[in-house]
Parts: sequence; C-alpha cells; structure tokens
Amino acid sequence: MRTVRWCLVAGLTAGLALTGAPPAAATQPGAAPGDPVVRGIDLELATVLDLQDAMDRRQLSSVHLTGFYLSRIRTLDPLLHAVIETSPQALRDATASDLHRRRHGARSPLEGIPVLLKDNLDTAATARLHTTAGSFALLDARPDQDAFLVARLRQAGAVVLGKANLSEWANFRSTSSSSGWSARGGQVNNPYVLDRNPCGSSSGSAVAASAHLATVTIGTETNGSIVCPASANSTVGLKPTLGLVSRSGIVPISAQQDTAGPITRTVTDAAAVLSVVQGVDPEDPATGDAADFVDRDYLQALEPDALAGKRIGVWREPAAENPEVAAVLDDAVDVLRDRGATIVDNVELAGLDEVLAAQLPALLVEFKHDLNAYLAATPGDHPADLAGLIAFNNEHADLELPFFGQEIFELAEATGGDLTDPEYLQQRATATNGAQAMIDDAVAAHDLDAIVAPTNNAPWLTDLENGDDFTGFVSSSGPAAISGYPNLTVPGGYVRGELPLGVNFFGGRFSEPTLVAVGFAFEQATQVRRLPSFLPTLPEPAGLPAPAGGAAG
Repeated sequence: MRTVRWCLVAGLTAGLALTGAPPAAATQPGAAPGDPVVRGIDLELATVLDLQDAMDRRQLSSVHLTGFYLSRIRTLDPLLHAVIETSPQALRDATASDLHRRRHGARSPLEGIPVLLKDNLDTAATARLHTTAGSFALLDARPDQDAFLVARLRQAGAVVLGKANLSEWANFRSTSSSSGWSARGGQVNNPYVLDRNPCGSSSGSAVAASAHLATVTIGTETNGSIVCPASANSTVGLKPTLGLVSRSGIVPISAQQDTAGPITRTVTDAAAVLSVVQGVDPEDPATGDAADFVDRDYLQALEPDALAGKRIGVWREPAAENPEVAAVLDDAVDVLRDRGATIVDNVELAGLDEVLAAQLPALLVEFKHDLNAYLAATPGDHPADLAGLIAFNNEHADLELPFFGQEIFELAEATGGDLTDPEYLQQRATATNGAQAMIDDAVAAHDLDAIVAPTNNAPWLTDLENGDDFTGFVSSSGPAAISGYPNLTVPGGYVRGELPLGVNFFGGRFSEPTLVAVGFAFEQATQVRRLPSFLPTLPEPAGLPAPAGGAAG
C-alpha cells in the first residue's frame, strides 16, 4: 500500500528566541555535540523516573536540567532548527519547581521536567511565548489561556521550556511541501543525517527529543504527525485515543481526528506524560466520552514480560514494496515471538482505500470550519479566517511562500465549511466508521491484543524545491488516525547504517494500557535506540565513485 502525498502532508500528511530563522535547508556541518550528561547523569539512559530519584536525592535540580537544555539548544539547534523559541521564564519556573519539591515533594513524575511544546499549542500571552503554527500570520496572536493539556503539565510541575518547530499549519497547507518547514523556524533537519527529512508535522518535537534538547516533548497528529516523525528520529511516539487528551487550545485541522500526545526517548517517559496530560475538559466534548479512562496510571503497565501470552497480528501490507522496511518488520516479529507472543501473520485490514478516499474531502470541510472558529476565539492582531490567511500569505509571499504554495488552503476555502452538509457527513461517516471497523473486525476475528506494522520508510533527502519524496512511501498511520484509536511507535532499527525505522503497535479504542505494555516489553528486549550521529550526509557506499559535483548535502 502506497500512501498518497496528502496523507503525510496533513501531518497527516497532518531566553533564546529563534523567531525569524532563515527558511533554508542548508546544514552547518561541525563536530558532533558532547554526550548529554548533566551532574554525572547520562540523559540517554535516564528516564523521567530516574531524574525524579536524582532530584529527590539532590544530585540534580530542575534548574540544572533546564539550564543544560537551554545551553544545548543554543549550541546545537543551529544545525537542527527544531526549536522556534525558548521561554524567558523557564529558569524561574524551574526554580519554583525545586522549591515546591523541597517543601512539599513532587507533584507528579514530571515535576521539574523540561518539556518542549509543538508551536500549535496555546500558551497564554502572559507566558511570553508565541503560538503561531509556524506562520508569521499568528505572530501577534495573544491566546488568553494555556491549552488544557499545557495547564495540566504546569499543574504537574513540568517546566515549559519553549516551542518546537513544525511543518507550518501542521503540514495542511500545500500538496508539495517539505515536511518540517515553517516560515518562522526554517527547515527542521534529521539529527542522524542532517540532509534527511524529519517527517511529519511534529518534526521539531521529535528531533528535539531525539537530540536531547528537552527531556520530553509534545506533538500533535491528524494522521501520522506523531508516529512518523517519532519513527524517523528514533523516538517513541504515542498518539492517544481521540478524547483522552483535550484538544482545547490547539490550532486545529479537524476535531474528528486531531489529538496531542508525547514524543519521548523511552516508553516509560511516554507513559508518564500521558498519565499527566489526559483528563476531562468541559470545553472539549470528546473528553466526556473518555471519563472512565482518564485516571489510568500508564506507568503501571511497564512490565518487561508483558508480551508473554499476547496475541499480536502482523499487518504486512505497508511494507510490501519496500524490502528494507520488511526486513526490520521481520526482525521485530521475531522478537515478539521470542518473548512469548503468539503471532498471527498477514492480518488484513479491509476497506482502507475507500477510507482514505473519503478522508481528504472531509478534512477540507472540517479544517475551514474548525480553523475559522479557532481564529475567531483567539485574541490579538491576526487574520480573522482562512480567507484572511490566504491573503496574508499572498501579501507576504517572500516569507510564507518561497518554496511551495497553499493549494490545500485554497481547496479548503472553496468548501462551505458546513458540518451539516449531507455530502460531508457521508464522507466523514465513510472514513471514521470504515477505519474503526477495519481495526475492530481484525481484532475480533483473530482475538488480538494489538496489531504491529512498520511505521514508515527511511527518511528521504530534504528537498525544499520539489517537496517530500514519497517514492515507495510506507505509512501505517491511517487506520488508527482516522478511527480515532491509539497508536504507539517504538524504535525498530536502522537501515543504511544511520536511518531510523520504527514499528507501530495499535489496537481498539482506549487500548493504551495494552499498547504501552507491549511497546515497553519490545523496547526492553531490543534496546534499539542510539544517540544521533549528526552526519552532514550519508557516506557513499564503499567502492562506488562520488557523483559529479561531490556528495549531496
């Protein structure tokens, strides 16, 4: 199965200020950064639970940790363009967290933990951080409160370190975009090989987590924009069930598919973050349906032997035309079997083509409706609606349209944005009901605990002039994304020496505890992830001459 361009385009396919970073993809080769060690603690090996223990013992403080990341961002982010801006209040917030710990103890496993937020998550104007979706059009927007999940993070004692770069407007602007590019932040670069693409709209979040620019990060997904960048940067990405995490205060594509979730280096950290950010929000009706599920502690699911006795279905179709991806999937299946899982091979998910065909027209209607509502409710000096954004981009084409256009914006504007239109309602029902049925039917038919699939193919060369290269593209995000069901990607391997690949675990509605358990057991058995290499480009294979003009870069 090959995914058409817009499926990833939706991001899909959906202190230090870096505002105005030049929109260029050129890397700046240099020596690899030092190992991520602070106060004798190797952050590549430490989970948030280890950091809590170190802070309780006074070996480490939130101020130490926050200062380390701010310094590393200053040093390393010119290579990566993963961070749009850092919070001028971060060290003050870290100091407050340390004081709270001394006086009252930690409020949660995220007490004092620095978190980077994707730049489509509202932060109140009083926080002195912008919320722009990567566009200069929202530079003077002034949200009057934090997004619900941001408020949950603050209440848990987490330190908001700043905003991560992203594909502008969550990659729902152009059919020929380069994933990871925004007007404000420039092009995000993959930390393993800098001329490779980071994938998906939560690219800055994934790169920042992978390269140790924050302990944990938050991304958002409509279809693929948590799991694809997480996979492409050898991190863990967890897209929750729709409604488990509030969408209030998030620049939208579609209330029918949008959700936020953690991107981290370990399943442990993802479980800790999800345990904090879940919750019922009176402003988001979808969270009401999750009321029976929002008090689960996902850290309780972390059992190394959790695969024993599980029934895991293997969805091979996404890798059918990509041997290197199929090989990584084969290795993953061998691990699952060796750790006691019963493997049900070659599971079919029926009806995917029809679901994908209905998704895009539904999203176009939803995007116009939901974005116009967001803009109308957001204080500040900014375009009032989608039509105004299109006009802004045309008027500032040198900033906003230097490499690709806004065809998706124009397609969405041409719709009525009417969520009561019968044709739209049929398209949405076809997409959502079909995606839910394909997962539910497969799970029921084979008595499955989860389904495993390759997350995506190896990162491609970034090309701002021509956009993303989807030749032989692999994606398994569609069924979980369109159904609103959970999806967890875990590092699965590397191809050509340096290019990361992940494996997805997905299942039925609110099956997060099972997915976390299975993903953790797989992670502990494989220990695949390694530190990024920061190579400027892949070396030529031995024995082959370099192309004319030198290596690509």
